[in-house]
Amino acid sequence: MAIEKKNAWEKYPQGPEREKLFAFAEDYRRFISGCKTERECVSAFEEKAKAAGFVNLAEVIATGTSLKAGDKVYANNMGKGMALFVIGKESLEKGMNILGAHIDSPRLDLKQDPLYEDTDFAMLDTHYYGGIKKYQWVTIPLAIHGVIVKKDGTVVNVNIGEKDEDPVFVITDLLIHLASKQMDKKAAGVVEGENLDLLIGSRPIEQDESLEKKEKEAVKANVMNLLKEYYDVEEEDFISAELEIVPAGKARDCGFDRSIVLAYGQDDRVCAFTSLFAMLDVEKTERTACCILVDKEEIGSVGATGMHSRFFENIVAELVALTEGESDLKVRRALMNSTMLSSDVSAAYDPMYAEVFEKRSSAFFGKGLVFNKFTGSRGKSGSNDANAEYLAKIRQAMDSQDVSYQFAELGKVDAGGGGTIAYIMANYGMEVIDSGVAVLSMHAPWEATSKADVYEAYKGYKAFIEEMK
Repeated sequence: MAIEKKNAWEKYPQGPEREKLFAFAEDYRRFISGCKTERECVSAFEEKAKAAGFVNLAEVIATGTSLKAGDKVYANNMGKGMALFVIGKESLEKGMNILGAHIDSPRLDLKQDPLYEDTDFAMLDTHYYGGIKKYQWVTIPLAIHGVIVKKDGTVVNVNIGEKDEDPVFVITDLLIHLASKQMDKKAAGVVEGENLDLLIGSRPIEQDESLEKKEKEAVKANVMNLLKEYYDVEEEDFISAELEIVPAGKARDCGFDRSIVLAYGQDDRVCAFTSLFAMLDVEKTERTACCILVDKEEIGSVGATGMHSRFFENIVAELVALTEGESDLKVRRALMNSTMLSSDVSAAYDPMYAEVFEKRSSAFFGKGLVFNKFTGSRGKSGSNDANAEYLAKIRQAMDSQDVSYQFAELGKVDAGGGGTIAYIMANYGMEVIDSGVAVLSMHAPWEATSKADVYEAYKGYKAFIEEMK
């Protein structure tokens, strides 16, 4: 018979504990509403870290200050990733308890030369980022978030579409009356990637009728006029910009019972948020505690801000130097002797699509933190397959603090699969397992999570830091 797990809500009858759960979920809802890019996440997390007594590691290095047990430090990686540490009583070479999550999410990015006009429409050319169903991104209100960096180094922050008084933007779709051929296409081709262009205006710039030479692309000119007025940028500044197109609007409570959070970007900011707050609540620990938040997971963890970069390894080397003296061997030991939760979301069993799930091995909504012994696809291809001994320790840690948890796989064996940053960190020889929150409609513009699962994830990550030896 299948191993039955109780619904986590049963642990929280009416009273102080349920109120605590809802309060935590409300903090999360506010965070996920305001942080829709990697940069916004890091900025918010850095502020939280400083308020909790964490000091920028760059400042510690610059002053030549040594680190001791109880010290709290963080490192910022290009504004798109960060790592936080609470120095433990034990030597770093004995390893760390690491929480790792990614803060990038599927979206649309602007191309480097995005602005054009066609038949009196001003448009922005986009390139999708990560795995999306393209047809989900049409006809919904969209916002523009990101930065424009001018040649003089000035960074202009852009956030348009979130305030009630802001305009929003849209990608159009073909009307049903003319869509006979479109409706016959496979889902992957219903909307082509090159048709995901953003409609941003239709009003031409006002021109002096007496002038002989008039602006040919008057709508585009009007848009640039407005951008110059509000942001003091030129069209060529798009070349050095990182602008992301994301769903507009705040995260919302979902369901009559308000038990669900509906929001963009919960993959994987739900695990990042809960991991961070678990770290912030750590005062003293035997083993050094770490929370590493990275970029680029959705496109293979590549680049200077992805998990494949040497950022984390370099920061650990700095910590070793500041605690015990520079030693390459101690850095290697610190990494090899560490234990980690690679925290990423898991697919919640959806009765509407039961055919792709194996019920006995599925993650269920509302039944707590999910652990995946292995991810990958089909014959465990690309998987980090966690050791049984490590799983036993995980179970003990969770049970010691009454955390609701479950073990699962990502769908039926032949249905597909996916992975996280676990296999990358496992290259150091450390013990790693995938864990996270069950999500409905993963990678869609709006994803759904259970408030109970969000709270149990926080409790589970805190238990991991405190209990793993």
